[in-house]
Amino acid sequence: MTAQRVETFVASGCQARRTKHKNRNVLQVREDSEHSANDAWQPRSKKFKDTLRVLLLPGWLNSDTEHWQSHWERQFGYLRVEQSDWQWPRRGDWMARLDEVLLEDERPALLAAHSLGCHLVASWAEHSQHCARVIGALLVAPPDTLAADLPPQLHNWRPTQARPSGGPLPFPSIAVVSTNDPFCTLNRATQMAASWGSKLVVAGPQGHLNSASNLADWPLGQALIVELQP
Repeated sequence: MTAQRVETFVASGCQARRTKHKNRNVLQVREDSEHSANDAWQPRSKKFKDTLRVLLLPGWLNSDTEHWQSHWERQFGYLRVEQSDWQWPRRGDWMARLDEVLLEDERPALLAAHSLGCHLVASWAEHSQHCARVIGALLVAPPDTLAADLPPQLHNWRPTQARPSGGPLPFPSIAVVSTNDPFCTLNRATQMAASWGSKLVVAGPQGHLNSASNLADWPLGQALIVELQP
């Protein structure tokens, strides 16, 4: 650890420790109840609606009413990309649906993906002709699609897709991972973030960063979406 530079700061409702190591930033975060990202976020959310879209990409089985994506949908009016089959997700169908939604509006889009939605972003970016319409992606809690106990409904998502050149996604991205995600080890999540060229944010012991994590409207995620805006 002596070769690493550690910096502690408070910003946008979160206290974080940034570790610079081997030319990659790793941000370790804990929520700070004395600060709120909503103060900085609210004036910018209306501007987002005018100049760009935030598309919510849920994972397998969709996001329930207490999920942070559902909070954002209700509070900020972001658009959930609905899929025709949440039970048995077909990768090609999900990719085609994302293309359809992107082509419905000329405004650039930020993608806010959770769980299997992160793999949707990676696979879509490998094949789509419309990557230029996306200006950034928030990739939250990607599951390990190589895991031995992967549910059979998700086997068609194996192997994990990466860019053919091994390079990053064609737009900026931030991967937020947990230290105790039941669907992915921290080591595997770190590998995926590196393969996508994503900035890595370690959110601490937050489970799968879903409704069970009690994130509500998730100020940290809001701050990261703002960071992704050009």
